[in-house]
Amino acid sequence: MDAKFAVEWKKGPSRGSVSTNYGTVSTAIIRGIGEAEGSSFFTDGSSIRLEVTVRSEDLQGAQAILVNIDTSEHPFSFFLRDVNKAYPIYIPAYGIAVTQAEDDRTYEQIQHDVKSLNLITDLQRIDDEPEETFASAAAHTRELASQTWLGLSRDVRIFGVGFRGIGGEERLWDWVQPRFHGFEVRLPENEDKPVCYRYMLGRGVGCVDGVTRRLEDGTLPILHASIADNDVVYDTVSFVSYESSPLNADTLRGTHYLAADGFGHFHMLTEEQTALRERILPQEMKRDEETVLYFRAVATNKAQVPRYAWFKNVVPNAFVLNDDMQYKFDGDNGFVSYSEDRICCVSRLGGQPLRTEETAVLLPPGESVTFEFYLPHRPISRERAEGLSRQSFEERWTECRAFWREKLSRAASIKLPEPRIEEMVKAGLLHLDLVSYGLEPGGTIVPTIGVYTAIGSESSPIIQFMESMGWNDVAERALRFFLDKQHEDGLMQNYGGYMLETGAALWSLGEHYRYTRDEEWVIKIKDHLLKAFDYLAKWRDRNKTEELRGKGYGMLEGKTADPEDPFRSFMLNGYAYMGMSRLAEMLRNVDPGSSALVDTEAQALKEDIRQGLFATMASSPVVPLADGSWVPTVPPWAEHRGPLSVNGEGGKWLTHGSVTARDSLLGPLYLVFQEVVRPDEAAAEFMLNYHHELMCTRNVALSQPYYSMHPWVHLKRGEVKPFLKAYYNGFSGLADRETYTFWEHFWHASPHKTHEEGWFLMQTRWMLYMEDGEDRLNLLPGIPSRWLENGNVIELDGIVTYFGEVTLRVESNLERNEIVAKVVCRSDRKPNTVSIRLPHPEGANPATIIGGSYSASRQTILVEQFDGNAEITLRFD
Repeated sequence: MDAKFAVEWKKGPSRGSVSTNYGTVSTAIIRGIGEAEGSSFFTDGSSIRLEVTVRSEDLQGAQAILVNIDTSEHPFSFFLRDVNKAYPIYIPAYGIAVTQAEDDRTYEQIQHDVKSLNLITDLQRIDDEPEETFASAAAHTRELASQTWLGLSRDVRIFGVGFRGIGGEERLWDWVQPRFHGFEVRLPENEDKPVCYRYMLGRGVGCVDGVTRRLEDGTLPILHASIADNDVVYDTVSFVSYESSPLNADTLRGTHYLAADGFGHFHMLTEEQTALRERILPQEMKRDEETVLYFRAVATNKAQVPRYAWFKNVVPNAFVLNDDMQYKFDGDNGFVSYSEDRICCVSRLGGQPLRTEETAVLLPPGESVTFEFYLPHRPISRERAEGLSRQSFEERWTECRAFWREKLSRAASIKLPEPRIEEMVKAGLLHLDLVSYGLEPGGTIVPTIGVYTAIGSESSPIIQFMESMGWNDVAERALRFFLDKQHEDGLMQNYGGYMLETGAALWSLGEHYRYTRDEEWVIKIKDHLLKAFDYLAKWRDRNKTEELRGKGYGMLEGKTADPEDPFRSFMLNGYAYMGMSRLAEMLRNVDPGSSALVDTEAQALKEDIRQGLFATMASSPVVPLADGSWVPTVPPWAEHRGPLSVNGEGGKWLTHGSVTARDSLLGPLYLVFQEVVRPDEAAAEFMLNYHHELMCTRNVALSQPYYSMHPWVHLKRGEVKPFLKAYYNGFSGLADRETYTFWEHFWHASPHKTHEEGWFLMQTRWMLYMEDGEDRLNLLPGIPSRWLENGNVIELDGIVTYFGEVTLRVESNLERNEIVAKVVCRSDRKPNTVSIRLPHPEGANPATIIGGSYSASRQTILVEQFDGNAEITLRFD
């Protein structure tokens, strides 16, 4: 059986050939000057039409036939099944069209017919729409509430806190869950199974939710909740402090990083690390005092007549019938216990010991009653419980508030016209800190992520945002985790068999150097760095075999994420390149010889990756876009052809709730972020377009969206509206809208997922400031234009960049027809050029520009030869 199609070139290639993965091919020049013989053809470079016949015994297998047109300039491939004269394969970037043989239209005619439809790509549509807002995004995305994690920072003894129905986790009770980070606390009284403490405020679960929550100051790990039960409102406060010691920077001890590491899911320890952990764990587990969850509920009668307030005291593992574990309640002291000397909760009502487990209090109009409980992380002795019962809630609350505010005072200050974003920045930094465990002062920190331990890749945005906010000392301690746990052969591997950590960790180490320029630190850790490089170089050498030419030569193979895909993935290799590239920078002054060696290897790897990328692009099928055009695609690794999700070569690729996960979340678009492909290259535009249309909704990737780096690519390309579309829809659909806690996936996997929150915070950082090369700083490259409505102020005070600390103040005085900005950088490594984007909320261009040159297309002022101070004024007619 035969299948015929025609290829139309606007300007034909000098020579080329046609091949398929199934059947035989013959070609003929139908129009234009050239020759064809067998599967090969030659042209004079003018407009040409090539007719191709594919012969196969059974074209029923045509669903799998991939046709490759191999030419020197624009090789490409397509599925034979996709050839249709009604929807021709029109590739304007290459000046090529493919259609059925009976369709005699030229390339120009096909181009005219497609363009006459007046279609646009989905990204172009976003650019034509108004800028995205949180309100618009929230109206169209999932609302995922979550439990709230509370703790002290550094200390692995934390608590999960939730209320009935919140996040779909516990529908029947209000509850507190003690945790050793990723694992629930287990008790011998419950056959060494996890214990959850449940209680109830009000009458119970009804047809109205009635629960609202908020962090104190909108930012601190102190949870406020309100439960409206008809006329009675229960206002609650929850936070964590010590059992007896005051809470402050001097008393904070923390947990040894190896002990904490073992409480993260999928942690990996060498035999030596396992032995060390076993030695220190007893000491870490048996502490002089526990962390304690302090809880208060104030019930207030809002009616004009007396109303009852109800309280059900804490019950270990309560279920439908309200008790599931053997426990005792001591009404004389308000103690809940497993035995005489194993007290798990101390409860009070109206300042006195709680007398009964279930209480109804009749409140006059406007009157209140206070219910409190103090819940130690693990049961304590009766003597200690008596001491705990004497603690003042107000004093503990005051010191906890001061503790967290002091931490924020040591970070950069960011003030924005959108309170939600400003709060999320501050809350986010503290969320990262809350689950960064290690001994104080100054010990190694494990920068964990959700219920998991640290990963070189997923911990990178956590560490780098800390750097950006001025916590460079904390970031260095977190980076030390990867050095302390490095294997003898140089491998860095801490989680679930992932093989990309070495390169990713080197990149973050290099970013720390860019922020601090601390060459003494580089000298101190140089042996670790070179050992990591040697590991990567030897790994590369194993893949420099002739059979891999054109199939991933010189590229590293290995598992990149959860799926067991031991291939030469572009993401894995991009991290290796970026890690080597940063390492060469780090060594440039302290060890020029090693720097040159590393840089040579890095550039060779980059070239091998690019060759692998363009080879697979040529052999991967083009796909249609919304404007009627088609673009080339790339698989996630060198061994495949095309996106896995289009099933060109079969296989089972659905994972983590999405068929596109490997293509999108672990795909080749990473290479733009990883500095292998320039943002302005055609390949970057191809990948952005098909990624958006095949693998995104509202420009947000599916399942675990913050694994996709396309928002960064948009910003680098100056595409503000697509960036804002991804930015707002990403966090509105994945973060708790009241407490700002992030989930890992859209399907409620892993609460308090700081990897996702870290990338949100880095997106915010890039929206506010982003370095460009070695001597330019771009300020406000991605902010919404509405942030510059009249009266609004943007202040960035002490933000840390590659060029040192920077302060920016922008004030919109559009009532006086002007926007003013002031930039200060007192560092001795200040940028040579500063650009600041100041978009007028109605798109107007300034009539007068003072302080720099203005680009109307980018709404940006350029300050060249920046001397550390710049004052800019835009005046509008």
